[in-house]
Amino acid sequence: MSIDQESAHHIATQLEQSERSRQHITQLSTAYPQLSIADAYAVQQAWVALKMSQGRSIEGHKVGLTSKAMQLAFGIDEPDYGVLFDDMFYEDGAVLPMEDFIVPQVEVELAFVLKSDLKGPNVRITDVYAATDYVMPALEIIDARFYPVCPETGTARKVFDTIADNAACAGVVLGGRPAKLSEVDARWVGCVLSRNGQIEETGLAAGVMNHPANGVVWLANKLAEHGVTLRAGQVILSGSFTRPSPAQPGDVFHADYGSLGSIQCRFGCLD
Repeated sequence: MSIDQESAHHIATQLEQSERSRQHITQLSTAYPQLSIADAYAVQQAWVALKMSQGRSIEGHKVGLTSKAMQLAFGIDEPDYGVLFDDMFYEDGAVLPMEDFIVPQVEVELAFVLKSDLKGPNVRITDVYAATDYVMPALEIIDARFYPVCPETGTARKVFDTIADNAACAGVVLGGRPAKLSEVDARWVGCVLSRNGQIEETGLAAGVMNHPANGVVWLANKLAEHGVTLRAGQVILSGSFTRPSPAQPGDVFHADYGSLGSIQCRFGCLD
């Protein structure tokens, strides 16, 4: 690893300041050209530890980069993951304070709410079905604390930056109708995402690794390598099945999940 514990904590502090000030910071991959995936997760873990020391609690996890197109774009062959904290959750119909974000974008997800612990290795899709209380519609708000494009070099953000940045997670809106997995064909859960009344994206949950539960399978087995268990009551975002839609102050997003209901949220206007 090219980043020691002290450096990881220093970068985590910078990320925390960026989140609070709404100002981008220099990409990690620019400052550390020899960065590895393990280094990036070490920074993420340092930021998680910092937030928990400030009183935050972990209420779930997210899986990102689940589509082949996104993995090819970032030059990787597997998803990434991040943590959902207690202060990230919003109710259906909420007004999201624009001052809490830098460059927010909205993604369509299916959330798995667990009724029992799920611990790898060797978790299979049947284990996810057995451990899930219900699934429900969700919108993930993603954001970037590192510059998407470095103003000095013109280089784009890399997967190392996204991973260190808590997999770009910034918020979650839950809504619609909770449903047992036995009640729905999860692969065929679809969504129409509109912004200000205009359709932005459509997609099917099968776009997440052929079945959204496979995102949870991957996460449980991946976290087991670090001794982490998915806990009962946690919310697991299994991966987006639409491209991210940029949000501007005043934008209203409406996600129609058909038989699973809908979610709506609005981004507040800046003072």
